[in-house]
Amino acid sequence: MGRMGRQLLGLAVAGLTLATGGSAFAELGQPKPWEWTLQESGSPVMDNIVWFHNFLFVLITLITLFVLALLVVVVIKFNARANPVPSRTTHNTLIEVAWTLVPVLILVGISVPSFRLLFLELDVPKADITVKATGKQWYWSYAYPDNGKFEFDSLMAQDKQPRLLGVDNEMVVPVNKVIRVQVTGADVIHAFALPAFGVKIDAIPGRLNETWFKATKTGMFYGQCSELCGKDHAFMPIAIRVVEDQEFASWVETAKKKFASGGTSTYASAAGPTQ
Repeated sequence: MGRMGRQLLGLAVAGLTLATGGSAFAELGQPKPWEWTLQESGSPVMDNIVWFHNFLFVLITLITLFVLALLVVVVIKFNARANPVPSRTTHNTLIEVAWTLVPVLILVGISVPSFRLLFLELDVPKADITVKATGKQWYWSYAYPDNGKFEFDSLMAQDKQPRLLGVDNEMVVPVNKVIRVQVTGADVIHAFALPAFGVKIDAIPGRLNETWFKATKTGMFYGQCSELCGKDHAFMPIAIRVVEDQEFASWVETAKKKFASGGTSTYASAAGPTQ
């Protein structure tokens, strides 16, 4: 192998390493360099989303290969050179029944887990903790009505990592607890989205939507507003810190004192980095 071949092989190996080992560059709950799959799951809902995604991927791959095989057979077996006298067959009952019945069965096979997943996402179980998330231009406010009714703002922090996702005050929740998230908007339509938990729901002014998640792993999890809500839409991250029960109880007591006046951040303090 010449020098050029060795260089190309080295580049190929490096690219494969980056593509398959992106987890070395980032932690759970955030985008990773060279990521080509869904984010690692952090909740039962996301587990089901990943399974359904993989199921559909296998199914559509098999269908695509089958159709490709049929096209190859037609091109080879029924071209003008191989078949100079074309068939005059106009109907084939078996084929017509098959190409009607098989797609119906495929769609039924897809719909059953699809409806099951949709029900899992929308049917909020009995909650251990309720958090109200209010989308504002351009930050989030969080309230804990079950834990002392304190509220605080969460703004993008320029000096925190990961870039464009770090905030000054994270939403904090305990691990392995059902968290009901009530979502609304204070001005325009926003969207509360967190990929690792399989959560995405609109925050609409005058309307209270709700969703839920149950974090199965501790750590930091990041999302963003996923509705075009104005000029600083791209600077409206969501950060959720999942901790053990004892740490959450300690944080609640601290938060009651820290946010007793109803929040410590103002939009003006975070507007600078986005200009």
